Order: sequence, then structure tokens, then C-alpha cells
Amino acid sequence: MIEIERKFLVKSNAFKKEAFKETRIIQGFLNTHKDRTVRVRVKGNLGFITVKGKSSKDGLSRFEWEKEIEIEEAESLLFLCEPTIIDKIRYEVEIGKHIFEVDEFFGDNSGLVVAEVELEKETETFEKPDWLGEEVTGKTEYYNSLLSKHPFSSWNS
Repeated sequence: MIEIERKFLVKSNAFKKEAFKETRIIQGFLNTHKDRTVRVRVKGNLGFITVKGKSSKDGLSRFEWEKEIEIEEAESLLFLCEPTIIDKIRYEVEIGKHIFEVDEFFGDNSGLVVAEVELEKETETFEKPDWLGEEVTGKTEYYNSLLSKHPFSSWNS
């Protein structure tokens, strides 16, 4: 139930050729408190509700609980979410023994592409593909919950 991951910006579209899976994700947040978030997600033809706790100081780990729910329930709950709904395509890319989840955002977050890799332990090493850019682990502005409140398109204004 503790999620350990590192997050990076992506500097090219080369990951798309390497992806073995591609899934559209629509998600919103019922709660975006700094100590916890409650997310509703439609991922392909599945629905999920997720509770995430506060991140560790370095941003590497935090509590996460997720449960699959009926897709109709998830779609209904999206109407109760705080603005803005996140729309993205997730590409899954296998690099060495790890799976990178690369999210290409649309709508108000268009132009943002980030990659996450989940780890077994905080000190675990992993192979870094050429398309991986600057590490943004722990930078809260890249959390989906904050992107829903302060979209990427508003960062330069």
C-alpha cells in the first residue's frame, strides 16, 4: 500500500515506438487536500477510486489505496469532481526490468508529457531511456491533483 515512484519529464516522442500498451485515462478528484486526495478514474473500460496520502519529504513514497469500481459508477462520480478533469493517454514502456508509465496530457494540460517508474525500494536503480528528461519527483506542481487546479497551460501566464 506504499507506492514508491520517480517522475520525469519526457524530452522526445521516441517512447511511443517502444510502448507495448496505450490507454486513455479520464480522471477527476473528489478531494485534493494536501494530506490526502481521492481520485476517480476511467481507464479504458474500467473504473477506479483511489485514495492517496501525503508524500514523503523527498516525494518518493506515499500511501495509496485503489479499488476497481463499475465504470458507470466512475463516470457518474466524475460529475462530482473538482475542476478540472484530467484527460491523458498512458503509454506503457518496458525498459530493463521496469515498466515506465508515460502520460501525454490533453486539454488544459496539453503539451505536458511525464514518465513515472514504480520501484520496490527507494534506493533501487533502474535503466534510464534516452527520452527521459529532467527528474521532477517530489515537485508537487506535477501531481495530477495539482494539475487539475493549476493546469500546465496556465504556468506561463
